Amino acid sequence: MKKQSLIKGTVILGIAGIISKFLGLFFRWPLQMLIGDEGVGYYQMSFPLYMFFIAVASGIPVAVSKMVSERNATGDYEGVIQVFKKSVLLMFVLGTGFTAILLIFSDPIIHFLKWDKKSYYSLVAIAFAPMFISIMSAFRGFFQGLQNMNYTAMSQVVEQIGRILVGVGLAYLLLPKGIEYSAGGAALGAAAGGLFGGIYLIIKYVHVRKEIKVFKVPDNKEILTKLLYIAVPVSLGAAVSSIMSLIDSALVPQKLLEAGFTYRDAAILYGQLTGKAFILINVPLTLSSALCASLMPIIAESHILNKKVDVINKVDLSFKLSNVIAFPSMLGLYTLAYPILDLIFPGQSAGFNILQYSALSIPFIILVQTSTAILQGVGYYIRPVFNLAVGCIIKIIITLSMVPVPSINIYGAILGSIGGYAVTCVLNIIFLSKKLKININYFQTMVKPAFASFFMIGSVVIIYWYVYNYTMSSRIACFLSIISGLIIYMPLIVVFGIFKYSYIKDKFLKK
Repeated sequence: MKKQSLIKGTVILGIAGIISKFLGLFFRWPLQMLIGDEGVGYYQMSFPLYMFFIAVASGIPVAVSKMVSERNATGDYEGVIQVFKKSVLLMFVLGTGFTAILLIFSDPIIHFLKWDKKSYYSLVAIAFAPMFISIMSAFRGFFQGLQNMNYTAMSQVVEQIGRILVGVGLAYLLLPKGIEYSAGGAALGAAAGGLFGGIYLIIKYVHVRKEIKVFKVPDNKEILTKLLYIAVPVSLGAAVSSIMSLIDSALVPQKLLEAGFTYRDAAILYGQLTGKAFILINVPLTLSSALCASLMPIIAESHILNKKVDVINKVDLSFKLSNVIAFPSMLGLYTLAYPILDLIFPGQSAGFNILQYSALSIPFIILVQTSTAILQGVGYYIRPVFNLAVGCIIKIIITLSMVPVPSINIYGAILGSIGGYAVTCVLNIIFLSKKLKININYFQTMVKPAFASFFMIGSVVIIYWYVYNYTMSSRIACFLSIISGLIIYMPLIVVFGIFKYSYIKDKFLKK
């Protein structure tokens, strides 16, 4: 199978991620229209538990990607298949086990977290997703380890289509029974998406398996030990990150009640935070996740082959790309928060201030993701987990102290996220610079992308108001200004010398 460069892999996964997010609008938009902020609040309360499983299990596909890449680089194709088979077994056990736990303990979980009882149906429905998502994730790790992102990318699109068809369909059919039933139907879409995406990857694996001419693979127990050695700390790191979301689902509704809000108002505010702001913030995070997925096996290959200069070059490139994604995304969502929400959720733009302030966390989250992928790619698995745990503690302290204040309320959770990720970001960069002996050029990797982004957003604001005054439609103005911003930003990257055109041509399009 032909390998892809860092940029090619990132672009392929990034495009697939953006397409999936765009398709996700056909899930979120009708869901918002059908059940409103209250119903989305019930749906979102159970969602962090599902994401917690994704985080717990995420270490295995990452470990698979790293180990497959290392063995493929040295021509150990038998080892490639051994790693994959062990990963499928592990993911199956994890997935079915987590599904069983959620189904058996659904009532105690709701009671312990003090959720509204109407969230029960969403929790039970989403419990089926881990069983299917786990198997699909093992296949994705395998293909990413071979440094070919095509199948992983396509599986994301297939997964999203399945989620839309089943989730929205059931939400519509169950709406007459009540908002809580409709939210439960929507949650079942996650399991359907995992099933469809998994079937697609199994079909593609059968084709690729024929190319890897290894017909009989002996059992190797050391593979399982190595997988767990890498997967456990990676999973812990991802779990700590998802715990930040779980903290919000557990603490924020409770603390909003302490601030004087009713159960319904607390669900609405929480729905605006997680069902609107977080969803839009996840769009740029999709690009950074694509970068990390491509970066991990490439960094691991360069490291195992002892190509130190290549590792350093990849680190520099990844930081540049991270900030080229982060700064314009932050400024765009902050500046156009209201028209963006009005464009995506017509007539339901309440909570745009929540989106504005949430956008400020984007650069910190992206840099945490990138620096974590680099550190784990070169063998430092524990330190990013420790740094993220410190950030998680910061978030808890800020959330507990600020959300109960009536004048701050939901914004306390946002401040907690910003503070937690900012601390983690700084700790990661300090450790990375010290261990890899890299002097990061902050002017090239951060200041220049920031300047280019400010110039871009200035143009976007001018275009927005010009089009708005001409059409008197914020939606048309928003859409055209976003498209214009993308067109303007690309040449600014070259003008500000972030990347030279010759560099883009040689490095971005070639391996």
